[in-house]
This record gives sequence, C-alpha cells and structure tokens, in this order.
Amino acid sequence: MAKKNRQAGGTPATVALTAAGMAYILHAYEHDPASPSYGEEAAQALGVPPDRVFKTLVADIDGTLTVAVVPVAGSLDLKALAAAVGGKRAAMADPVVAERTTGYVRGGISPLGQRKKLRTVLDASASSYDTVCISAGRRGLEVELSPADLAALTDATIAPIGRA
Repeated sequence: MAKKNRQAGGTPATVALTAAGMAYILHAYEHDPASPSYGEEAAQALGVPPDRVFKTLVADIDGTLTVAVVPVAGSLDLKALAAAVGGKRAAMADPVVAERTTGYVRGGISPLGQRKKLRTVLDASASSYDTVCISAGRRGLEVELSPADLAALTDATIAPIGRA
C-alpha cells in the first residue's frame, strides 16, 4: 500500500498514520451534502462494498466516551459495545460533545488523530478483510488501511459490536 503525506490529506488522521509509519491509501471523493448517509455515500463513491467501509461512532458508556468502529452496512449494538469494555449502560453520545472531544465534525469523525484519545472498539468483522476504509477526518476523504494497523494505532479492543 502507498503512503501519503500531510499535503495529500492534511488531517490529524493522516498525520497520525504518517507519523506511525503505517501504510495506507487515501481516497477523496466529492461529498454531497444532501446524502442521507455519509458511510453509504463513501462506499458508493469508492466502489467498495458497504461492509468493508467502517463508520466511527461515539457512545457514552457509564459516563465515559468510547469510540465504536462498525461497518456502514449495519448498526451498532450498544449492549455489545458496553459488554466489550466491561460497562453496563451505553447510549449514543451527544453529537456536539463527540465533535468537541474528537476535534472532527459529524460525518468526518475518524478513530485516528482525535483531539482526545478515546477508548476504541473495532467490530470483529474487520478482521475478515485485508483492508478496510474509515474516515480520514473530513467528509469526502477516506483512508484505506489494514484492520491490524487500525487496531494497533487506536489500541482497539476487537469485539462483535455490529449488527447486520
């Protein structure tokens, strides 16, 4: 896989990847503000199956913000997410709080290069692919990398947290 540098992407996510020496491919596409689903739009624009494109969601588990990375083709199982980190109660985080904490806007939140590093859980389905696509830190920009590299960079727990 090719490495891209800050000039190519210019986001904290791509900077983090470059600084870590990780191999990745940056994919840019024209974002349509009217699109009802950022993830489905990315999958279609890149010609990648939606189960290989992952969305980054921020949840509140027992008062602690936690990042969930799940396929755009499905949804997040909040109970499974809570269980994966030893928690009891989980709810989606307030979008304003998620944006402020991560430093990214909704639809462009990346699990990489966040303003405040949050506990991260990667859906186990990612392991069935050589590479997955995640937000590179802004709408219309995706990064493709190996699930192992993604897990290593985010110190992610890998667990079945997605629902088809």
